[in-house]
Amino acid sequence: MKRIEELYNTYFHDVYLYIKALSQNDETAQEITQETFFKAMKSIDSFKGNCSVKTWLCQIAKNIYLNQCRSNKHNDSGELSEDTADITICFQDTLEDSEQSLKIHRILHKMDEPYKEVFSLRIFSELSFRDIASLFGKNESWARVTFHRAKLKIIDKLSNQDREE
Repeated sequence: MKRIEELYNTYFHDVYLYIKALSQNDETAQEITQETFFKAMKSIDSFKGNCSVKTWLCQIAKNIYLNQCRSNKHNDSGELSEDTADITICFQDTLEDSEQSLKIHRILHKMDEPYKEVFSLRIFSELSFRDIASLFGKNESWARVTFHRAKLKIIDKLSNQDREE
């Protein structure tokens, strides 16, 4: 029990931020994060250690979130991920500009998987490319390339929007 409490105290915020980035909903993020630690507690003995604990918990959270999305499929797809991030060379400056941040939210909301999720995992959850690759059952190069392509797509769409305005 003490081990789960340590995991909870150490990783709650990371798991919460990851799910918040996917769902863009505080209540959903809280609920799924709690359920993640409940499931982790029940299956802690099955953790093999082939990835970090953080990656394992994020994988549990991702599966819970995806299952919830599937069961709520009749809902408007607008409830699904509206990830945000800073993608230009000056990441931090971009996010501080709330108008630009809103544009990025909208672009990410429309972005296809796995780009949206890989980008979110890297930016919001600050996972390593190795951990991201592990979540998807791919290699580290795949994670790097997917992240880079997502970044390029966002930059391209931002520049197109700026030209149209």
